Amino acid sequence: MSNAAAQNTHADTRRWLILAVVSLAQLMVVLDATIVNIALPSAQHALHFSNIERQWVVTAYALAFGSLLLLGGRLTDMIGRKTTFIAGLTGFAAASAVGGAAGSFGMLVAARACQGAFGALLAPAALSLLTTTFGGTRDRGKAFGVFGAIAGAGGAVGLLLGGVLTQYLDWRWCLYVNLIFAAIACAGAVLLLSQPPAGARPRLDVPGLVTEAGGMFCIVYGFSNAASHGWHAPSTWGFLVAGVVSLAAFAYTETLARQPLLPLRIVLDRNRAASYLSILITGAGMFGIFLFLTYYLQETLGFSPVTTGLAFLPLVGAITVCANLANIVLLPRIGPKFLVAPGMLAAAAGLVWLTRIGVHSSYTADVLPPLLLVAAGLGFVMSPSMNTGTAGVAPSDAGVASAMVNTGQQVGGSIGTSLLNTMAASAAAGYLTAHLSPRLMTGGRPAPALVELAQVHSYTTAFWWAAVLFAAGAVVSAFLFRRREPVASAPADSALAGFAPTVSARG
Repeated sequence: MSNAAAQNTHADTRRWLILAVVSLAQLMVVLDATIVNIALPSAQHALHFSNIERQWVVTAYALAFGSLLLLGGRLTDMIGRKTTFIAGLTGFAAASAVGGAAGSFGMLVAARACQGAFGALLAPAALSLLTTTFGGTRDRGKAFGVFGAIAGAGGAVGLLLGGVLTQYLDWRWCLYVNLIFAAIACAGAVLLLSQPPAGARPRLDVPGLVTEAGGMFCIVYGFSNAASHGWHAPSTWGFLVAGVVSLAAFAYTETLARQPLLPLRIVLDRNRAASYLSILITGAGMFGIFLFLTYYLQETLGFSPVTTGLAFLPLVGAITVCANLANIVLLPRIGPKFLVAPGMLAAAAGLVWLTRIGVHSSYTADVLPPLLLVAAGLGFVMSPSMNTGTAGVAPSDAGVASAMVNTGQQVGGSIGTSLLNTMAASAAAGYLTAHLSPRLMTGGRPAPALVELAQVHSYTTAFWWAAVLFAAGAVVSAFLFRRREPVASAPADSALAGFAPTVSARG
């Protein structure tokens, strides 16, 4: 074997090892959005906080994450992917340790907010590393297939892992487990990633940062308030209006800035814009599936936390298979338009099928088949959208493009969870009002059987609305995506600098 061939083989090996490292980091960030849900009842009992306060354990993470993602993406481009990636891992691990050791509700919420902030630093760096490591290579599709499968299935993995840790160890291990993930990923980053040479760094767009972070905070906060205070509360619509105004100001400041936080050339490409919208819509529907199907399996069918997690494993497998099929085999041949739109329709059809569940339904006959159809749809949406959303960008913009992908998923998840929660609560109340009668009362309260029927009705209502979201996403993606294949990625300043003669020297 020639010296050049040996170097290329060495570079290929390191590429796949880097994929493993960034995938582990991505899994840690994604599963943390759901793993804590399983631990919440135990944490609430241990720290003595109320049901109203409980939502802030989840919301604090989403607020910090969604508000700071673009800053994390720009810092990735400014100070280097390796530095940002390791800083994000270290900070995320430290915040997880504090949260696991929390002795009060305030300490837990503060730790979750710090997790979200460092996650906003880590997630764009991970995807940016993937983009530049596999940019211009034949293996880009395979790499994004794996990464997209993790992004789509990480929430289900979090439910399983959270159930195991809570049931057999302690709820605190749902946070402590991140120390293991972060240690492995950090060691891999130190050994595998190259350090870029010092050079001129762009200035931070402070007006853009203030208006973007403020706008995203208000949007996420407003939707979070809708679930607990309703849409008519000033704390809901006031923050939503403020968020829209702030984001409009952000868009205007970006047209004036010399070094904008979000260069408009990134989002003005139709394929990339369609990718970001598709990921946002998918995030809104996907987290709703996890939330309400988890409630149904545990509260109606009586599954334990571990059994509930195991029930989602077929979804993980189906997403993985379909994501790789879509990204490796189909995307280079037919482009994203004829993958994302049909994937959205498949997810919508699966959700409509799920609306047939009842109090006495069977998991095997009534839940598993539609769940597999939804999973197939998610696999055909997530990986092609993530690949297309980061394709064709200059290496100096890779961090920001990656942040847009993560912003779509995180903000979509926050909006979807709040929106579907509100719809479900209204449906349950309406069902009880419509069906309540003296013979269905027990001790002055609705009979347990009626309450159970109302709960199932609320779940199916949420599935109907999630199906509407996916159907709308199919229309949007069919209209916006171009028929042509994704633009080939620009020559990357690879994270493998120095390990192959065809790779540039920057990292």
